[in-house]
Amino acid sequence: MSITVHELVLSEPPQPILVSQKEFKETAQHRCPYSNFLKGVKWSPDGASLLTTSDDNLLRVFDLPAEAIDGPGGADQAKSDQGLASSADTLSSVLQVDEGETVYDYAWYPGMLVSQPASCVFACTARGHPIHLWDALSGQLRASYRVYNAADEVTAACSIAFDAQGQRLYAGLNNRLCIFDVARPGRYCKNIVPHTRASPGLQGIIASICCNPDHSAMLAAGSYLGDTGIFDENTGDLLYVLQGQRGGITQVDFSKDGNYLYTGARRDADIFCWDVRYTSDVVYRLQRDAADTNQRIQFDIEPLGRHLASGGSKGRIQIFDLQEGQEVAGYQAAADTVNGFQFHPFLPLAATASGHRRLAAQLASDSDSEAESDSSADLVDSPAKDSVRAVGTAQHGRENALTIWKFVSELREFVDSEAAQTGDGDAHIPAQQQSNGRTDDAAGLVPEREGEHMSDAGQMGSEDEMMRGSVAVEDASKHLPPQEVAAALMDQPV
Repeated sequence: MSITVHELVLSEPPQPILVSQKEFKETAQHRCPYSNFLKGVKWSPDGASLLTTSDDNLLRVFDLPAEAIDGPGGADQAKSDQGLASSADTLSSVLQVDEGETVYDYAWYPGMLVSQPASCVFACTARGHPIHLWDALSGQLRASYRVYNAADEVTAACSIAFDAQGQRLYAGLNNRLCIFDVARPGRYCKNIVPHTRASPGLQGIIASICCNPDHSAMLAAGSYLGDTGIFDENTGDLLYVLQGQRGGITQVDFSKDGNYLYTGARRDADIFCWDVRYTSDVVYRLQRDAADTNQRIQFDIEPLGRHLASGGSKGRIQIFDLQEGQEVAGYQAAADTVNGFQFHPFLPLAATASGHRRLAAQLASDSDSEAESDSSADLVDSPAKDSVRAVGTAQHGRENALTIWKFVSELREFVDSEAAQTGDGDAHIPAQQQSNGRTDDAAGLVPEREGEHMSDAGQMGSEDEMMRGSVAVEDASKHLPPQEVAAALMDQPV
């Protein structure tokens, strides 16, 4: 059995092929037209749609056009524009859902497949509301999952996540973790209290949740007090707590093989890499531009697990090699903060969300500065004047915008698909830490290519190969949800 992959050439910067900005301006307040900044972006599991949220409390669903790769407005158009964003939007939302209050977190149903309407749903939690399960095709409310506090009042969850099978919905609150049965909406849930006076553990608001993709029933939850707890999904027991981040945890994410956990924090430049099998110390730290912003800065691991990419407060996307723990590539994606980044599940694409809150005084100051620069440019008769203006327009056009990027890639075929999907347990460990005697039985993450070899220390034999990533073209049929869960969601009253 063989599997075809898009091998990303990270040494060449990607090109923007689709941009959406206008509708984020139109819904913003008139007195502050640039305050409607985005708050992250997430691809659907089947790669057909994008989900975003912004400061106007709207959840937007964008469909990926069929011509996004080679058709009009795609790679050819991006190349002709030399990567500069045009003033016209090339991507529009197909669905908008108004939550009415600040959106805390949102998540796609893991079995979402556009050919299966029952599976096309996403969950969302907002201030003062129960957890809502929305239909991604019609915008109708499918179900509600209610969390109650000690006074028997409905309270909002701060974070949510589905398990890998889509049968459980996890909700994080202050000193509390709730587990819902997806097929059973309402108030019934299992409560986990990770910290008590008699049994100290994970304290604070649980702001991020992630389930281990290796089906080991391991759950990671990060709190705003800077600690990350590892739980057993089946029993709810707290296994251990990881400490060391300076800020509150804003994202936790497992590696594709499930052996490593990556944690990012607010106003903290370090992404910590933890070996969940050997947690005495951090494996390494990845430095990103996130120390001077209060926003959540999203990072993502490519589908085959070799590289991690993160946004930043300076508008750059940084790409790190997870075997070496070093930055290997980067490119400018926006003129302001890039708070959202995610790779496409199997195509050589990525999506970014940018923006930050601006006040009226800041906008007036920016406008005066732009007017002065334009006046100065008019006094100078230079051949480069038009080019400078074009670059400025492109940067300004990527403020508060959703952008889809296309990477240069090469199609490759692997015979052993199981090895390509499983990943190497020690592929993320730097060479100097691979001599501690620990071994794994996991298959190899990065397949050997002609002329390449692994040295005794575990490093790649060719430096050029460090600049390449791999994206699997997987059969979407394996993401089908359990039929009984899908049927229950279709018939369940709100």
